[in-house]
Amino acid sequence: MAKRYHIDLSKRDIEGAEVALLPGDPKRAESIADRLVGTYGGRKKLLAQKREFTTWLARTTLADIVVTSTGIGGPSTSIAVEELAGLGLKRFIRVGTTGAIQPHIAIGDVIITTGAVRLDGASRHYAPIEFPAVAHHRIVCSLIKAAERLGTGYHVGISASSDTFYPGEERTDSYRKYVIRELKGATKEWQALGVLNYEMESATLLTMTASMGLEGGCITGVINRARCGSITQRALRKGERNVIEVAVASLEYLLKGGK
Repeated sequence: MAKRYHIDLSKRDIEGAEVALLPGDPKRAESIADRLVGTYGGRKKLLAQKREFTTWLARTTLADIVVTSTGIGGPSTSIAVEELAGLGLKRFIRVGTTGAIQPHIAIGDVIITTGAVRLDGASRHYAPIEFPAVAHHRIVCSLIKAAERLGTGYHVGISASSDTFYPGEERTDSYRKYVIRELKGATKEWQALGVLNYEMESATLLTMTASMGLEGGCITGVINRARCGSITQRALRKGERNVIEVAVASLEYLLKGGK
């Protein structure tokens, strides 16, 4: 049976799974698979490792769940979603990290994205810029219920999804320490418009799923304040732990109605 070129998977490999959790980091994919098995029982299986795409299958008592890393940014995310959808996956949840831009959001909180500001380029290859990058309501509701049950601080709203980590998020800790005129003041404007955070994949994912008849969602753990310097290991561990816990717990509501 033919395998999809980039993710190196065939339909036989995914064993009928219909839900995919999509971290950016290949190492986080195994952590999510471990959490799935720890929460619902079962076993995990490494399916493929090629380029930035590492895929685990968690065969749990709840369902078979695919966990595939996408790498950083929209172009590689679009490849993962295209090829997984071609194998029969229908629901996609990004499980990532983020920098908050609103003062009331704390390190370790999770942000549940309802829609994304399309600051990427990849999404424009799937729908014109007027088309909204929106999350599916069932996934949003499931993530909210899980965060409330776990007592995790959460925020629901709009994310700014940028193609670049440095100028696109108006950071000045880059090599050149310069932000082009078009992007200067962008963060202040997004803050005034109520945007919660910066991240790099939701615009692509949510435009694709909304325009292709699939279900998409995005949850990210806050690990720093946008435009700030280095990310501490403590903040990274807290943000990753919380976002994984909520994402995994949400599947009980998404797939079984919480029963």
